[in-house]
Amino acid sequence: MVTPDRVRAAIEAHLPDAQVAVEDLTGGGDHYQAVVVSAAFEGKTLVQQHQLIYQALREDLKSEAIHALALKTYTPEAWAAAQ
Repeated sequence: MVTPDRVRAAIEAHLPDAQVAVEDLTGGGDHYQAVVVSAAFEGKTLVQQHQLIYQALREDLKSEAIHALALKTYTPEAWAAAQ
């Protein structure tokens, strides 16, 4: 079973500057929601931002250890404006 901490750690390893919050949506360890704030998203489309997260979680997604992943991605500036 994948834990929220494991999801967070994988994203942070791939995007070292990222601020990451992960929630297990069902309690079953396979449906997650992640909010990720990173300067690496600057100048990238939403699809490209999500692809960076998918790369970090590639093995867990491929093995279907993570069945569903809802993402909200922000640059630091966009995050500040959203708050």
